[in-house]
Amino acid sequence: MPDLAITVLGCCGSYPGPGQACSGYLIRGGGVNVVMDLGPGALANLQRHIGLADIDAVVLSHRHADHWIDLTGLETAWKYALGLEGLNVYGTAENRAAAAAVIGELDPVIDWHEITDAGHARIGGLDLDFSATDHYVDTLAVRVGSSADGVAAAYSADTGPGWSFTELGPAIDLALCEATMLADGESEGLLHLSARQAGAMAKAAGVGRLVLTHLQPGIDRTASQSEGAAAYGSPVQVAHEHAVFHL
Repeated sequence: MPDLAITVLGCCGSYPGPGQACSGYLIRGGGVNVVMDLGPGALANLQRHIGLADIDAVVLSHRHADHWIDLTGLETAWKYALGLEGLNVYGTAENRAAAAAVIGELDPVIDWHEITDAGHARIGGLDLDFSATDHYVDTLAVRVGSSADGVAAAYSADTGPGWSFTELGPAIDLALCEATMLADGESEGLLHLSARQAGAMAKAAGVGRLVLTHLQPGIDRTASQSEGAAAYGSPVQVAHEHAVFHL
């Protein structure tokens, strides 16, 4: 049986499209359930897969609201509906400040663990390694490895073309890479990737499988898939809510 499974909870970039959700992923493996990013709508979708009390940790890539704002609802559920404390949340110092500004006092419901570039965390049987990306605020890409059988997945979070999956090391079996726009939307200084740039970056890094995500609502998904595959040199997949990827 696969040791690592990633379920897409949301994959819209910047804001949710009709009936959709922003960035959120459920990672199951190593004996734990880890939620990676929790944008608008992701919390509702999460509950179709696991109970909120069954979350072992939340990992947040950065402070932009489309990647974390549903933490506010999760904190409310843990505090008032479930009566729980000690939710392990891993995020940047900027993200902690943003969360505290909205939620108020985080302790004791949320136990915040600050993460930084080149940092490492171990959650159950999963090893998480972080790399600062090329974005407008302090943003961390994540490599998730399973010690049980050596497989590894990577998540670009948000980034411009100045970062690469090579920063997360070799042997990435599956990569979730942002592909906010199509190639005709590329412009100097824009710190997001097109599908073409995502494919080229994944190919250069030797990624085993590529999943495009963080598409801005309205982007032609078929065109995104075609542009990404042409640059990657192999077929790619485009994320959609509740899709599950096994490693």
